[in-house]
Order: sequence, then C-alpha cells, then structure tokens
Amino acid sequence: MHKPEWSLDSWRELPIKQQPQYDDGAKLAAVERNLRSLPTLASPGESRALKRELADAAFGKAFLLQGGDCAESFAEFSEDNLKNFFRVLLQMTMALMYGASCPVVKVGRIAGQFAKPRSENMETINGCALPAYRGDMVNGMEFEAEGRAPDPERLLRAYYQGAATLNFLRTLARGGYSSLKQINRWNVEFVETSTQGKRFGELIARINECIGFIQACRLPLDEVEEFSEASFFTSHEALLLGYEASLTRLDETDGKYYAGSAHMLWIGDRTRAPEEAHVEFLRGVANPIGCKVGPSMTIDGLLKLIDVLNPENEPGRLTLISRMGSTKIGEMLPPLIRAVKESGKTVVWACDPMHGNTIKSPNGYKTRKFTDILSEVRQFFAIHKAEGTFAGGVHFEMTGQDVTECLGGAQAISEINLSDRYHTHCDPRLNGSQSLELAFLIAETLKKQKNS
Repeated sequence: MHKPEWSLDSWRELPIKQQPQYDDGAKLAAVERNLRSLPTLASPGESRALKRELADAAFGKAFLLQGGDCAESFAEFSEDNLKNFFRVLLQMTMALMYGASCPVVKVGRIAGQFAKPRSENMETINGCALPAYRGDMVNGMEFEAEGRAPDPERLLRAYYQGAATLNFLRTLARGGYSSLKQINRWNVEFVETSTQGKRFGELIARINECIGFIQACRLPLDEVEEFSEASFFTSHEALLLGYEASLTRLDETDGKYYAGSAHMLWIGDRTRAPEEAHVEFLRGVANPIGCKVGPSMTIDGLLKLIDVLNPENEPGRLTLISRMGSTKIGEMLPPLIRAVKESGKTVVWACDPMHGNTIKSPNGYKTRKFTDILSEVRQFFAIHKAEGTFAGGVHFEMTGQDVTECLGGAQAISEINLSDRYHTHCDPRLNGSQSLELAFLIAETLKKQKNS
C-alpha cells in the first residue's frame, strides 16, 4: 500500500495514543533539543547485526530470547540487579541453545523500558483522582499530586540510566562474565538446588558432554571468542515518540534513519493502528522492529500492518510477538500464521506468554500462573509445528531478583507468598528461578519436537 513520504516529524500530524499530558510544553521542547545533541545509545551497525541474526530466526536457523523488566525503575537501578538479570539471561540462553540446536539471539527489555501503556488516563483512590503512573520516564509511582505530574526531566534521567546500563552490560558480555564455562557452572549450581534437579540434571549432563567434546578437540573455551563472549542487544516498547525521534539519526553508511535509543523497538497492542503515529514513526526507521499481536488482531489487519512496517519483505526486519493467553492461542493464532505464510511474508514469530495470562488474586495482587505461561509457550510451538512454520522465539517479563510476583513453579509460590517480595512497578515478573525453570522446560519441548 502507498504511504506518503516519511520524515522524522511526519508522525506528529497523526492521531496518537498513550501519551502523557505535559503542563510545560516549552520545557518538553527544551529536553528534546538536549536529547538531539547527545550521543545515541545503539549504533546503526549493531542494529544491522541484530537484523541479520533475526533473519536467521525467521528461517528457523536461530532462536530469539527477549526478556527483561516489565518497566525499569530508577529506584532499583544497581550493579547487583543488572548482574543478576544478565546472569539469568545467559543461563536461559545455554538451555535454549541446547534445546533448539541453534544460536540464541539475546535481546533484553532493558536500557530504555521505562514507559508503560495504561488502560485509563487517571487513577482514583479514596475519591482522589490523579494521572495514572506511566513509568519512571514519565512520572512517579507514589500516589501524590506532585510526583504524578508528568515531568520532561525524567526523559533525561532515563537516557542517562539507559547509557550506564548498556555500558555495564557490554562489559559483562565481553569481559569473561559470559564465558561458556562460567554459565555452565551457574546452571550446575541451579540444578543442585532446584526441586526439579534430577529432571534438569539429565539435560545439564548432556551439555557437559558437549563441552567435554569441545575441549577434547583442543579448543580453549576461555580463549575462543565464541565461547568466552556474548552478543547482546537492547529493546523496548516505543511509546514516547518525542524521545525516540530525538535519538534518531541518519546513517551515512546506507542513507537510512536509525532509532538510537535501542537496537530494536516494538509497537504495543494498544498503539498498532496503521493510520496512527506509532506505526508511522516506526515504518521509517531501519532498525529491527516488533509488533504485539493480541486477541483483537484480524487477518486483514495483520497483513496490512506487515505491508506498512516491512514493505520490502526484508528478513529480520519484523518480529510478530503473539500475546493471546493460554485459553485463546489455540483458536486465534493458527489462522494468523496461516495467512502470513500464504501471503509469502517473511517474519519472526515470537511468543509473549505473559500479557494474555494476567489475573488478579483474591488478595488484590496482579499476578500470573506459571502453568498458564508454560501452557501458552507449548501451544505456540505445537501450532507452528502443525502449520509447518518456525516458532522463532520467546518474549518474557522477568528479573534476576528473588521476587514473589508470579504463582507456581518449582518454588510453589502461592497467593499468600505474593506480598513477601512483590516489587514490580507495573506487571508481575518471573523471578530468576522461575525463568530458569521455564527455559529448561522449553528446552525439553524443543528437543522432543526436533527428535519427533
């Protein structure tokens, strides 16, 4: 379909959803000018490298692991939390790499995931109505008038925290922390302390056999780059388009615009209307992009979105992130997959088993059941196998911290445990142990599918 010429500001002429209402427009404009003068966080070359890796995932030659916080916060920013997150992500990578028998593309929901869409613009408590909390990039979580007023200065704080986060994770990825031997040692420790240790121990033993074979071939694990370093990319939902546009630059190498706030950006289920601002902005940047595909998506709507976002049918450009819910995916996803396949469109299909499975516990906490999350992922793989297409990856809200936000798993977190360590600023996350358990169970599923 034909679209008018794109520019950095063409989105400003269109309807836009999920935006904060700033009281001081001049202050917002000044902050955006400041951002335009600052270095970008992600380079075009890195974004092109991610696109190449995702192109492999589109054809079943790689597997996407995308995970991280529901919403990053200023208060929980620390070296220990970043190390714990990265450690769990690397451990999950090893399990999935073994299960999928292919490289795992590691993309964090981090270094920019500070803003969240909300169902209502206002929140009312005891008769007092204040603007809804939209993430630390916009306003404060505490229910008080001054903190809930959207503040443009928070955009700069998010930028600087994102820069520090990405810099630290790069040192971990390239400084020996992510070596194969190190990750395997962590997984052995996890198996020894897990209630499902015997079951997962068999998988670890097979991985150890592979490592032993590599060493027998006289390949030094600590010296070969592929065994001692990890490629890692960042992503977040592109919500605040003023921020995104301010960090977008024209690359002289290929003459295309790249969003420099992250390597990959995605459009949420609430902001994916083709005639609105978010789709308009993202259609013009050359980064890999994602689009959430929820229960309200129609076949015609999906095909139209693909045409707008990836008109050249470029492999690795577009990832469709299914978020149906465990009770709906079996009915709703197959027709969409079939239509995309029949149209000849090349996309990466990933599964977000979190957002369609959110419930409220009797004691008032927003939570998710581990069994529902696992069920949706397993159905996702089974559907793709039946359709003859590739299940390209998974997308989780997770943390390396020992929180109690999702029910179940080997830890058997129950409703009475939710209040123990419920720290999320928005939606419930898998903790480190639940994330690893899920990765091992997915690895088992992938291995069985490959051997069947």
